[in-house]
Amino acid sequence: MSCVDKFVDQIVLADNAYQELDRTYLYNRVCALVGDDNHQENDDLKTALIETAIKNNKIENDQTAKEILNDQLMDFITPLPSKLNEKFWNLYQKDPENATSYFYQMSQTNDYIKVKAIAKNISYTVPTNYGNLEITINLSKPEKDPKAIALAGKQIQTGYPKCQLCLENEGYQGRLGYPARSNHRIIRFTLGGQTWGFQYSPYAYFNEHAIFLNKIHQPMIINQHTFNNLIEITKIFPQYFVGSNADLPIVGGSMLSHDHYQGGRHDFPMMKAPIAREIEIPVEGVKAGIVKWPMSTIRLTGSDPDKLVKAATLVHENWMNYSDESVDVRAFTNETRHHTVTPIAYHKGDQYILDIVLRDNQTSTDYPDGIFHPHKDVQHIKKENIGLIEVMGRAILPARLKTELKEVERYLLNRPNKMAEYHQTWADQLKKKYEFNDNNVTEIVDKETGLVFARVLEDAGVFKWNDQGQKAFDKFIRSLD
Repeated sequence: MSCVDKFVDQIVLADNAYQELDRTYLYNRVCALVGDDNHQENDDLKTALIETAIKNNKIENDQTAKEILNDQLMDFITPLPSKLNEKFWNLYQKDPENATSYFYQMSQTNDYIKVKAIAKNISYTVPTNYGNLEITINLSKPEKDPKAIALAGKQIQTGYPKCQLCLENEGYQGRLGYPARSNHRIIRFTLGGQTWGFQYSPYAYFNEHAIFLNKIHQPMIINQHTFNNLIEITKIFPQYFVGSNADLPIVGGSMLSHDHYQGGRHDFPMMKAPIAREIEIPVEGVKAGIVKWPMSTIRLTGSDPDKLVKAATLVHENWMNYSDESVDVRAFTNETRHHTVTPIAYHKGDQYILDIVLRDNQTSTDYPDGIFHPHKDVQHIKKENIGLIEVMGRAILPARLKTELKEVERYLLNRPNKMAEYHQTWADQLKKKYEFNDNNVTEIVDKETGLVFARVLEDAGVFKWNDQGQKAFDKFIRSLD
């Protein structure tokens, strides 16, 4: 039995979307993609089909072509968007969790969520003054195809889809420099009177990592409407938290050109962090407090969503125009705005919670990358923007660290090494702090990497956890009256 026969029988027909009468049709459609001859053998059927396609000159032997074919093959076991949405909302009427579980499982089965790749990620927790922070070294996203990089400048850009978050990506074949999406599906729902989409992240950073997408391709913006939307999503999907990246460069996420939120089923370190002190907010029925967290966070709690949105809007609008030069906080430089927030919404029992994290994206001569951004001495571990996920205490560290930290370990053990120069100062500090041996070096380096991430978050916090910083924070709180 050829790999095409096995794929049709064991994967496509087994999915129950087709009947035995469809078998010849399916066989021919798969052969149209991979070729009629030279059917290769491999324990992994998709790999066998891709090798067959290369052998038959159906595709080039490069990463982009293989990804496109992989997703075209998986499209055979992916329901049409209309059928998927119909089944999802039918399940939802009985139990919202059954609906999301079905969609999440389908997105894994059809390889839209890259389960095998995600499993390569390194993940552990580190105790800090702010609780256990979550450290991940992201090894799942494939490196960019050199061919795609080389040809990207020569390609005629169609502008379609406008970005990777547009609903038009559903079923898109992909191209050089742009991901394959043949097996991609999106659930449609109404939010704030507009059509939105709900999908999962293909390279999930946490359990059931969901993305909520505006149908309209428009830039990110944080305002009262945002807070309403976040609370509304927690009503529709009560098992999920949902948050928004900030809407300014440096403090925002990597994709500010398309209005979207992220959510999922995960209890982040920030959500577990206690209230350091309660504060007064002039909105009746809303409890408020400053969270014991490295980034300046106000937690709003209440049973009335409208009052919670009112309180969040009050904090946001005051912060947008608030300055305190004594702690380098400036709302504007000339006409340039520097202030925004990172908001996160979730449930605890019958209470709605909105965590509002204050952000400031100023730069200066001393801190050209950002005053409230990872400073130079910690950029050997993390120099990218601190977005929503990291704000909540889960580090997404670059893949380079997997090999680099092993070289640091060799240096700490006084062995021949190729340690990157930018780790030198940190490594020398560790040498003074510890006595290293084969049994403890990895554990210590992991722990100290987590402590560097805690420092990264402290750098991003606008009101520091010292006497001056907390007095300045209290001064801002008083301005809310």
